Amino acid sequence: MTIIPNLDELIMMALREDIGDGDHSTLACIPPDAMKRAKMVAKKEGVLCGAEVGARVFFLVDQRLKVTLLKKDGDTLKVGDVVMTVEGPAGSILTAERTALNYMQRMSGIATQTHKMVKMIEGLHTRLLDTRKTTPNMRLLEKYAVKCGGGTNHRIGLYDMIMLKDNHVDFAGGIEKAIDRTHDYLKKNGKDLRIEIEVRNLEELDRVMKHGGVDRVMLDNFDVATLKEAVKRIDGRFETEASGGITEETLREYAETGVDFISVGALTHHIKSLDLSLVSE
Repeated sequence: MTIIPNLDELIMMALREDIGDGDHSTLACIPPDAMKRAKMVAKKEGVLCGAEVGARVFFLVDQRLKVTLLKKDGDTLKVGDVVMTVEGPAGSILTAERTALNYMQRMSGIATQTHKMVKMIEGLHTRLLDTRKTTPNMRLLEKYAVKCGGGTNHRIGLYDMIMLKDNHVDFAGGIEKAIDRTHDYLKKNGKDLRIEIEVRNLEELDRVMKHGGVDRVMLDNFDVATLKEAVKRIDGRFETEASGGITEETLREYAETGVDFISVGALTHHIKSLDLSLVSE
């Protein structure tokens, strides 16, 4: 069972991008009948993610390759841990190697950073969210990696939740008009979507609270003291989400305000890949 429905399609796009009309380095010097065994090893500590993706890359390059997974997604890796072994035609192993590593290193990097930040707010009410700041065509895999690290997915795209951000509000002519038009649209089109609205200050929050009609309020770029006051005013009437410039250094302090969610775009767009390597046995 694949982790996302279009996994093979994404992998084939990546392989076509890399291989083009042939892996000429391998074709030039590796005999077609050469057989080999290799292992993927962790060179840094972290959280594994993308093992199934990597295995699928090898399969789609050459179905004769046998992959054995020794670790599963979500496992904590130590330096030297063997994640998988692959054996079969040597040329096919070499052709698949970089694409498999690219997926697994990036996804593991996201899972590792997410896990680190989730641990920072352990014991508190607040949950850590990702955003739509993802690599094009990699969103489902990157959001899967966030979940492997213990985080929570926000909306997947523009289609599964209403998010009225500052430009929506400004273009619509104000908070009240944006909310009312949204309800009219949902009713007219027979859609049942949750509604979140972004506010930039306490004045805008008070307008939302007076008008109602939303499920969650995003408190954007609030400092800690103002966020604490906002959460107090809302008092459970709506879900609350803090966003904007929250770093590892400030995460715990923001979470201690009692806010329901903290969204961090850097979980998927500012990530250092986890160092994995494929070595010959």
